[in-house]
Amino acid sequence: MASPSIPAYNSSPLENSSSQNASRESLKMEPLADVALLPGEERVIDKDLIYMCPFSGAVKGKVFITNYRLYFKGTDTDPTVTLDVPLGVISRVEKMGGASSRGENSYGLDITCKDMRNLRFALKQEGHSRRDIFEILFRFAFPLSHGLQLFAFQSQEKYEENGWNVYKPLEEYRRQGLPNEKWRVSFINERYELCDTYPTLLVVPFKASEEDLKRVATFRSRSRIPVLSWIHPENHAVITRCSQPLVGMSGKRNRDDERYLDLIREANGTPKLTIYDARPNVNAVANKATGGGYEGDDAYQNAELVFLDIHNIHVMRESLKKLKDIVYPNVEESHWLSSLESTHWLEHIKLVLSGAIQVADKVSSGNSVVVHCSDGWDRTAQLTSLAMLMLDSHYRTLRGFQVLLEKEWISFGHKFASRIGHGDKNHADQDRSPIFVQFIDCVWQMTKQFPTAFEFNERLLVAIVDHLYSCRFGTFLYNCESVRDSNEVRTKTVSLWSLINSDTSSYLNPFYTVESSRVLYPVASMRHLELWVTYYIRWNPRIRQQQSPVEQRYKELLALRDQYLKKLEELQLSDSSPPPHLTNSSTPNAASPTQRVTHLQTPF
Repeated sequence: MASPSIPAYNSSPLENSSSQNASRESLKMEPLADVALLPGEERVIDKDLIYMCPFSGAVKGKVFITNYRLYFKGTDTDPTVTLDVPLGVISRVEKMGGASSRGENSYGLDITCKDMRNLRFALKQEGHSRRDIFEILFRFAFPLSHGLQLFAFQSQEKYEENGWNVYKPLEEYRRQGLPNEKWRVSFINERYELCDTYPTLLVVPFKASEEDLKRVATFRSRSRIPVLSWIHPENHAVITRCSQPLVGMSGKRNRDDERYLDLIREANGTPKLTIYDARPNVNAVANKATGGGYEGDDAYQNAELVFLDIHNIHVMRESLKKLKDIVYPNVEESHWLSSLESTHWLEHIKLVLSGAIQVADKVSSGNSVVVHCSDGWDRTAQLTSLAMLMLDSHYRTLRGFQVLLEKEWISFGHKFASRIGHGDKNHADQDRSPIFVQFIDCVWQMTKQFPTAFEFNERLLVAIVDHLYSCRFGTFLYNCESVRDSNEVRTKTVSLWSLINSDTSSYLNPFYTVESSRVLYPVASMRHLELWVTYYIRWNPRIRQQQSPVEQRYKELLALRDQYLKKLEELQLSDSSPPPHLTNSSTPNAASPTQRVTHLQTPF
């Protein structure tokens, strides 16, 4: 079985030492030398206890809880066992055993995490010794359930670049060549009055009036009308996204909606518009009972409907739970393949990827598409963003990928708060689901199949999923743009892209090759998909991945080249006073130091 690296949790910029000392003084806590508190992070409680490590056994140590993290440091093992867990990662805190429980280490706390880990701590049984730590942990891990702020609003981190400026909708549409004679930019949703889960700026068919948009909104679930996400630079076929039509049991029709979809088809002059419904056919039919449904042949005569058989949020949640059971704490290697198959996780990845390939292929061949699921914020976002990643090399750059996430997931209203449950104690909430994690997994599968096509590396994908949960940044908070606006997220919190773009070298792929017009079609078959071990099994110290020797050698050669260039520049600078007869600018073949540097090539 493939074995993963175990990335340490990235430590943060050091807090001002004087304020740290003051804070220690006021809290009367011992210094914590090996963890740098974030600006705005404050310690709340220290406690001696035992960490029931599934790999090393019982480890005595001290736990430190701040308003951002749980940090444990063992005192009796070599190497030292440490844990550094952002509180946002915690989904459940339970008491284990009672005061009269028998057996060693049977009294304490059980902590379930969203990042595939479970943590268990044991305490002494006398005098309700866990009460204070349980109450504090429960309060700070679930701040919204206790009337407190998420840590992102308390953080005082500062970065040179403001990550909130990464995505500017108008700039991104202009990059795509919009508006044009077929498509216009509408500000009808400027105050979120047309659709409260859509962004303020929408690209719609040129011929559709604002009144048309309002009438179409009455026939689409949550008023999420079909709007443009991406346009092909050459054939002008488009990817549009929306929610299901409100057909209901009686098979309602809406002439405005039918005409509107025909305007999308007409914009690039193809005989048929392809509608990709992400759901299994049976689910789409069942949705009629709750007032939803799908576009029937009789009503939408210039359209073809394709069901992609991707299951709903509940199926995905259960699948990830099964995956967690087989990867943590122990991996049973003897039954590994059958255990993995029983989770159906890779099967779901395959269906999502294969749906996105169909969308990309249809658009690449010159046909416009409409993509929707039920409400257009889960499977729809997976399909449109993956198809755009396949079609547009800009989204495969470090900055372009940030724009893709901001656009297709954040501004178009994927329900991050409901799906992740930021700061909310209701761990059994039926709205929870790993839809975004599944998308990032699909991106990882693509990077494995096309190792030179992406400017960013796996470390970026792990950082994104870690901070999806951490609540350290405002990027993935709340369900939609209108709620983010009302909570002033852009002015009161830091963007994740501020962190990423302050240290881009850590997230760059050394093998990246620019290929501007290449379309990527990954192979979406079970034989070509693999479990993302570096993410899902990274907590197991027995499963380590050696870095690819090719990548290791490549990095060494790059470092060597940098050394040579530096030495060359130093030599040129020390020799920068040429004899007077060579100072004439017209001297032939007098290359400047920078010109000479560019000709140096290190052979690989």
